[in-house]
Amino acid sequence: MFEAWGRALFHRRHLALWITFVFVTFAAAWGTGVFGKLSSSDTFTPPSSQSQRESNVADKVFGRNEADVLVLYRSKMMTVSNPVYRRAVTSALAGLPHADVARITTYWSSGSADLVSTDRHATYAVLQLTGADDAARQQAYTTIHDDLGTQRAGTGMNATTRALTAEGTAAEAGGNVPLAAAINNEVTADIAKAEGFSMPVLLILLLVIFGSLAAAALPLAIGAVAILGSFTVLRLLTLVTAVSIYSVNITTILGLGLGIDYALFIVTRFREELHRQPTVEQAVARTIATAGRTVAVSGITVAVALTSLILFPETFLRSMGYGGVATVAVDVIAALTVLPALLAVLGHRVNALRIRRKVARPKQEDSGVWYRLANSVMRRPVVYAAVIVIGLLALGTPYLRIQWGGTDARSLPAASTVRQVSQRLDSDFPANSTAPIEVLLTHAASPAGLTRYLRRVDAVPGVTTAQLTGYKADVARVDIGYRPASVSPAARHIVQRIRGITPPAGTTALVGGTTAGLVDELSSLGATLPWMALLACVSTFVLLFLAFGSVVLPLKAIVMNVLSLSATFGVIVWIFQWGHLSGLLRFTPTGTIEPTMPILMTAVIFGLSMDYEVFLLSRIRELYDQTGDNTAAVAGGVARTGGVITSLALLLIIVVGAFSASGITFIKLIGVGMIVALIVDASVVRVLLVPATTRLLGRANWWAPPLLRHLYARYGIREEDHGPAQVPVGAGN
Repeated sequence: MFEAWGRALFHRRHLALWITFVFVTFAAAWGTGVFGKLSSSDTFTPPSSQSQRESNVADKVFGRNEADVLVLYRSKMMTVSNPVYRRAVTSALAGLPHADVARITTYWSSGSADLVSTDRHATYAVLQLTGADDAARQQAYTTIHDDLGTQRAGTGMNATTRALTAEGTAAEAGGNVPLAAAINNEVTADIAKAEGFSMPVLLILLLVIFGSLAAAALPLAIGAVAILGSFTVLRLLTLVTAVSIYSVNITTILGLGLGIDYALFIVTRFREELHRQPTVEQAVARTIATAGRTVAVSGITVAVALTSLILFPETFLRSMGYGGVATVAVDVIAALTVLPALLAVLGHRVNALRIRRKVARPKQEDSGVWYRLANSVMRRPVVYAAVIVIGLLALGTPYLRIQWGGTDARSLPAASTVRQVSQRLDSDFPANSTAPIEVLLTHAASPAGLTRYLRRVDAVPGVTTAQLTGYKADVARVDIGYRPASVSPAARHIVQRIRGITPPAGTTALVGGTTAGLVDELSSLGATLPWMALLACVSTFVLLFLAFGSVVLPLKAIVMNVLSLSATFGVIVWIFQWGHLSGLLRFTPTGTIEPTMPILMTAVIFGLSMDYEVFLLSRIRELYDQTGDNTAAVAGGVARTGGVITSLALLLIIVVGAFSASGITFIKLIGVGMIVALIVDASVVRVLLVPATTRLLGRANWWAPPLLRHLYARYGIREEDHGPAQVPVGAGN
């Protein structure tokens, strides 16, 4: 099938390239508009959770009550009781357009002590914006920003700012909508930096790898097509579902990284086949029959790993799953259509524009550094396997002490105004005044019963206040203040204690708010995670069995991935939870890890690890089918793919490295985590541990029960199809 596809593309190469040109033009014009369509406030809370139900009921009964913008006012000389202070702030707020601001709450209009700092020199106004969705509210915030009295970086003072300054008052904006706007700006800047930094470096590395400008340009071309294609697919997805703003980072990494990976693998094989086949057509056909088949299997494996994210009810993870699978599909299609067409057009000119006098011919399997390394491993497989496994387990031990927590404004750079406002609100104002635990009592009880309930809530350790803040349609709303940080384990314990309090007879209590949402998120993730692992492992096992006809190799590959993941997550905890290297990496450690990040990384890293496993095992299987000698096949497979795998990892590290410099901490976490995973996987697991365990297992690597051997012979995804395939027995270790 793959060989026939390669021949068809050779004969239709010009048509394929014209279709690609039309698609790229459309993607550049329409697909790049995805940045204005993504959601920056996608919830991490399960839709059916108690906290989400509480939010839905509160919105229905009391109306939307979100603190979209918090405008912090500070005066060194005056306190909030000074009439001049009050006049300056209220005058600044009075000029805001009613079309953009639905409600304004200040200390003077509400009398709430929560809106005044402990030293009474600062206060904040709560603005609820108009707009039916996130995009509309962000647009409203952009419209009113200059009228708030805040000053943009690099701009002069407007009339409102000058008036406040004249009265000795400074204003800064924070809150949910400014936070979303800051993240949008940071993500857009990250994409620009990543592409601007990685493309030139990747071209230089590809020139070194190939020694030819023509060959080096091909992976970059496929990577560019993949990025534009992923943006287009993401924009299509926004038409039917909410898609996270952070998905752009993940799809860029996958689109560019996998696009270059697949293209490099195919181009390398094509240059080998040019020396073996009599015509370019046969070289293209044989390349697609071997490397093309490997890319297809690898792409499906990566896509299946990402599909597991769709099992989670959280919008954030589901949108990552949709975007990731679509991006991998674009990568595979580009690698199996656009690239063969380009190779068919170039032919032997793939080695044109050389940067060195001669482009090296492919080496034999029984020579070279990688062959000698593989033979060294196989002479002492027990030593290599034992040392590596112990080392990986040691790296993974910090993961046993992981602490889960949510994200807040500390994820932004220290210089961010939004973050600085959040920190001042936490330090100078009553504890968690902007993020109370909220309880709705439906079918509200009698005043006496409600008073008893408030008294029991107020007695929970850590709770500072419990007060009735609304009563409508037989629903009472209670806001609860507390001392610990809203995303801390101590705050989560308070939520659980409050949920354990029996509400008054005849009433139902719904506990919500930021902290309750985190409690529900952790519970949902914990319940879904086993199903994610089951789907990823079973589907991977089936795919690898169909690719290689063995039940041992898939099991071994899954174990290798678990070891690689454990080492990666141990390093992540050591850096981002415990704070090591925080100065060098320029982030603020919070003592916790946001729980969706390791899950997202698990899907991506599991898929990429299987990517390299498929590349290595495909060549080993090909040689084993030819020789029946397990040792020779492993040595030859490592000799042929060791350099390619490490080159692929290096190129992907360059792509990911740009994201590890992100100003958003959890995007930085993903970038650093992927770099660690790639280094461990490509330099240790695939080229040392896999050959060692393959040597130890010997003939057992290729074992399958008779029934499954029959299934493989009938349905296996093989590189060659010359009649029914047989699973070789093997001639030795």
